[in-house]
Amino acid sequence: MTDASIPSASVPDGAPSGRSSSLLTLDGRVRRRNAAERRFRMYGIGAVAIGLIFLALLLVAIFRNGGPAFTQTFITVPIELVEAKLDKSGNRDLDEIKKVSTFGYKPLVIDGLSGLLTRNEIDNPLKKKKDLEKLVSASAVGQIRDHVVANPDQIGQTVEFRLLASSRVDGYFKGRVSRESLARDKNLDAAHLDIADALLARGALDRAFNWNFILGADASESRPEQAGIGVSMLGSFFMMLVVLALALPIGVATSIYLEEFAPQNRWTDLIEVNISNLAAVPSIVFGILGLAVFIQFAELPQSAPLVGGLVLTLMTLPTIIISTRASLKAVPPSIRDAALGVGASKMQSVFHHVLPLAMPGILTGTIIGLAQALGETAPLLLIGMVGYIASNPPDGIASGFLDPNSAMPAQIYEWAKRADPAYYERAWGGIIILLLFLMSMNIIAILLRRRFERRW
Repeated sequence: MTDASIPSASVPDGAPSGRSSSLLTLDGRVRRRNAAERRFRMYGIGAVAIGLIFLALLLVAIFRNGGPAFTQTFITVPIELVEAKLDKSGNRDLDEIKKVSTFGYKPLVIDGLSGLLTRNEIDNPLKKKKDLEKLVSASAVGQIRDHVVANPDQIGQTVEFRLLASSRVDGYFKGRVSRESLARDKNLDAAHLDIADALLARGALDRAFNWNFILGADASESRPEQAGIGVSMLGSFFMMLVVLALALPIGVATSIYLEEFAPQNRWTDLIEVNISNLAAVPSIVFGILGLAVFIQFAELPQSAPLVGGLVLTLMTLPTIIISTRASLKAVPPSIRDAALGVGASKMQSVFHHVLPLAMPGILTGTIIGLAQALGETAPLLLIGMVGYIASNPPDGIASGFLDPNSAMPAQIYEWAKRADPAYYERAWGGIIILLLFLMSMNIIAILLRRRFERRW
């Protein structure tokens, strides 16, 4: 077999005239077209590489700034629970013990820190003995009081307490606070850092994993070292339950009706257009709607996860409807025709054949919609879930839905706007936890899609 040749009259432009040219020989135009394709391929690879670089930089920034939030500095202090101050009558009456306020425990903390320095042969360079309390968190007195109330039999003994270090001391060991910056700080000075370094060398101060950040509750602006995101995680969990219970059945039922049963007329066209428009509405508009309808008109409790879930349901419904309709549309018409041909009714063909085949796409769209709702902050601003300090976990299921609470994105926003740098650090740590939740939901969506996917 030989290469076919063409007469010189039909030789493409750019080929030598009067000669025959092989079909396997690339002329100038083909070479230019191939070069353009290679350039376009390189542009695409470059765009992907730039996107990956920016993503890597973002992840590095998030984990570098938020990683320290998962560790905390602690000081182990032996504190004498003086009976004369905590139980003057000596009869261990719990009601009388509870009458001692946190101010009554402050001298015990100061004496305990002073005794700790003495036992470890550390000089106290501070002018006033009471300045030692700046080494530990303001929550220390509350921690000791709660322990005494729970264990009144230990009054009169010396008990070791693992106290949170103050946010400035903690920031010093994390590199967030320097000795130079303390020149403008009234809360701490270089002498405190000298004591902290000495305690670290003696083993009385250490840095450990901070479970309270993951499981704990928010704290006031004076106690950033005690703040945690656990209660806000519960608020997001109860909101997602509301969204899942309402958005999934309503969205899927609406999609099935519009795609399989609704007649094609101007009304259904109007509904479809409005659903598409609602998917593009800014999320804060749904927050205004929730404020007007659910709080002001229906008088539901402000800052409650139930209200947040209802608002996020309205925002998520268009996404679920659009994705579900796309999944139903992707099922070949031959499946419907075959089911109807063997005597199945319209409803039987939809629920027994079409819906199972569309289920992977429906589940994927639903989980992506839930993930989008989980990260929303703007609607929660309007219903008061940002300004509320979630300091206590809910008592039960009913209180989880109806009692005021916060949510993870709202808590992150609240921390980011506070003045103390320790809260800024915790905002980055909260972003890490939120990203892990979103990543888990997307992984679940992929696994469900592969689990229920059917080939035809």
